Amino acid sequence: MQTDIDPRSLIGRKAFDRNGTKIGTVDEVYLDDATGTPEWAALRTGLFSRDAFVPLEPSRLEDDTLHIPFEKSLIRDAPDFGVGRHLSPEQELQLYHHYGLHVPQ
Repeated sequence: MQTDIDPRSLIGRKAFDRNGTKIGTVDEVYLDDATGTPEWAALRTGLFSRDAFVPLEPSRLEDDTLHIPFEKSLIRDAPDFGVGRHLSPEQELQLYHHYGLHVPQ
């Protein structure tokens, strides 16, 4: 995803899976501790449902919506750590493994 985007501008944007199915709305954005770049987003998946964490890389911002290159079922099954808290390195590792992504060094 573009690294020059203001993370606050992602809040409230609609998010869609790889098939164009709406997943939810961006609730929070989490920055990388070392670089300060947006790394994860928490999506509110429904009125009374939990948040799902998604990687911002390799997601893309298109037409004011966030497109995540994973199936809705995988996204909804992502570990839930609650929003409003810092993601620990162990939690981030769980998310990388969940999505089958390469863990940055």
